[in-house]
Amino acid sequence: MEAGEGVSGATPTEEMNGAGNLMDFLDEPFPDVGTYEDFHTIDWLREKSRDTDRHRKITSKSKESLWELIKSLLDAWSGWVVMLLIGLLSGTLAGVIDLAVDWMTDLKEGVCLSAFWYSHEQCCWTSNETTFDDRDKCPQWQKWAELMTGHAEGAGAYVLNYFLYVLWALLFSFLAVSLVRVFAPYACGSGIPEIKTILSGFIIRGYLGKWTLLIKTVTLVLAVSSGLSLGKEGPLVHVACCCGNLFCSLFSKYSKNEGKRREVLSAAAAAGVSVAFGAPIGGVLFSLEEVSYYFPLKTLWRSFFAALVAAFTLRSINPFGNSRLVLFYVEYHTPWYMAELVPFILLGVFGGLWGTLFIRANIAWCRRRKTTQLGKYPVLEVIAVTGITAVLAFPNPYTRRSTSELISELFNDCGALESSQLCDYINNPNMSRPVDDIPDRPAGPGVYNALWQLALALIFKIVITIFTFGMKIPSGLFIPSMAVGAIAGRIVGIAVEQMAYHHHDWIIFKNWCRPGADCVTPGLYAMVGAAACLGGVTRMTVSLVVIMFELTGGLEYIVPLMAAAVTSKWVADAFGKEGIYESHIQLNGYPYLDVRDEFTHRTLATDVMRPRRNDPPLAVLTQDSTTVEDVEALIKDTDYNGFPVVVSRESERLIGFVQRRDLTLAIKNARQKQDGVVSSSVVYFTEDAPQLPASNPQPLKLRRILNLSPFTVTDHTPMETVVDIFRKLGLRQCLVTRSGRLLGIITKKDVLRHMAQMMNQDPESIMFN
Repeated sequence: MEAGEGVSGATPTEEMNGAGNLMDFLDEPFPDVGTYEDFHTIDWLREKSRDTDRHRKITSKSKESLWELIKSLLDAWSGWVVMLLIGLLSGTLAGVIDLAVDWMTDLKEGVCLSAFWYSHEQCCWTSNETTFDDRDKCPQWQKWAELMTGHAEGAGAYVLNYFLYVLWALLFSFLAVSLVRVFAPYACGSGIPEIKTILSGFIIRGYLGKWTLLIKTVTLVLAVSSGLSLGKEGPLVHVACCCGNLFCSLFSKYSKNEGKRREVLSAAAAAGVSVAFGAPIGGVLFSLEEVSYYFPLKTLWRSFFAALVAAFTLRSINPFGNSRLVLFYVEYHTPWYMAELVPFILLGVFGGLWGTLFIRANIAWCRRRKTTQLGKYPVLEVIAVTGITAVLAFPNPYTRRSTSELISELFNDCGALESSQLCDYINNPNMSRPVDDIPDRPAGPGVYNALWQLALALIFKIVITIFTFGMKIPSGLFIPSMAVGAIAGRIVGIAVEQMAYHHHDWIIFKNWCRPGADCVTPGLYAMVGAAACLGGVTRMTVSLVVIMFELTGGLEYIVPLMAAAVTSKWVADAFGKEGIYESHIQLNGYPYLDVRDEFTHRTLATDVMRPRRNDPPLAVLTQDSTTVEDVEALIKDTDYNGFPVVVSRESERLIGFVQRRDLTLAIKNARQKQDGVVSSSVVYFTEDAPQLPASNPQPLKLRRILNLSPFTVTDHTPMETVVDIFRKLGLRQCLVTRSGRLLGIITKKDVLRHMAQMMNQDPESIMFN
């Protein structure tokens, strides 16, 4: 525990020491003490001890009066209040984003004459003139060519619609990239790699700020509506974390403690996934498995509550108009059979290979963007990729529509009322079965037509997603990955279905597929494929399966989903352990110690600590013989985050550790508020003032900012243990001693550099402190 962190009020013995209250001005906390600079790592132990002290103080005061008791109860409930607010705001924003995306996506193709703010679907809901066969057509909804020229069909109308589709897409993406560049550069990308880094204890000021929240919400709508191969799910996690950060600033318990703030942000990430997919339990598991670094049981309950409130809020807004939380809700009428596990596992293999291909290609492209002229023209890049996407997407009906609608159609089971091309089977006129048990039938021309269009869509999505993810606009990866898997899965599903129909006497089909029975559901294959590809890219397992069954309502299909998710992870891990988020963390050089990384090298603390053999000696402070001038010179000449305090330079026996920022603020504050503190004043870190001649200037007591229990290891501690200590305790630095004598220091950055070196990577890629 750190002595005196966050405790105000001097003890009687301290007041009697030396110059009394004057020298103990630090017993009253001054602004910003204990805070961190931008792009620095927090010290989890220090934050935890500060919160423990704060809590102890509130508990002891609560016994003094009724008002203090009420204050302590309010403090205890503030966490739940913050969760409630996060859930309400993130649910509302997600609902607004869903509605706006629907409207703006349809705006590229046409407009509703009865009310221009209606999307295509809403426009035709309100119409009395829609037929059952053609539910998408109604006179109130007109395509742009029909509105401008009066002709709905023909080459001229097609070309005009094509041109306006591309124009709208370019306009939306140009607006998105311009807003991001001018107002909030942090609003670009998925946000999950940075959220993971922030939750591991790193400070990126402004990344979760109000401007980022506003601009990310607006540009997310524009980016998704532009038809680019990206989703809104990852960015919604960033949006929810911005909401969490916003509400943290209302309560000093969270705004003044970086460790406590991260507990709230972990729960906010769960709320983000809850509203992105309509999957509250999956959201909690996603936060636990994929995003969070420190996840105590209390945070689990709060995440659950925040995800519940967010999902309830989204359900109240009902953005999909189907009284459900999710867009992809499906009901399959047939069970799956053991023999089908073979194609499911093959889809898992495909998902793992796609994940590996995507990660390698995308990281190579992003590295090229960082190191060449390409990175200087983000607006041009976004415009070029949008133009290529729109031009290639329009001719194919499966790439023209929004990716969410495409996945929804691919997941769908073919009922008697479906008008989709994928359901163009040849019916047997003698069929007299109930509607929900349609037997397998031979594929008609529509299905074969759809198959080659889907094959082209698959190649298009695989290639274009590589270049889209990582551009300077909000871009999620969940939906494009699911689309790739769903297309591949539907193609495999139709192939298996037709094989079962035409060769039902084969030994693999004989046991479970009788002629005239409904035995293969192609939509299920699409669902399994989507899970496999998403797992291959992100390396999620448990949370992925839960998200998928919450997303689709397919509870009895958990085993196929699990088989595909596990296979995809095994295959992808065979080519490289990192998922897409960890790869982007590495690419950007964030100081992130992955809990899943194993350190197996036989090095010792003495091999990693600084100073090295030929380095100058360690910069230290002595407990009672350093002047203010010496301290200021040390701060000016070095850029270290803190300094060990020793008894004397001769003995080098360790007393404690003091943070650079706290030291700077303390001296600045002392010069302003304490008379007699000059450059030649002695700074001392002991309990009692040193015996100084009367003619000497007044000494400065800085005991209060000294951490008397810095974490130490000996020089012969194995690095395996040191890495584990840094990972599990969230240390910022660790001092190396031998028999109580200070030898050196190991920082988180040193650990990361050493690990990179051991894996033959560039140690200089770790950029921040």
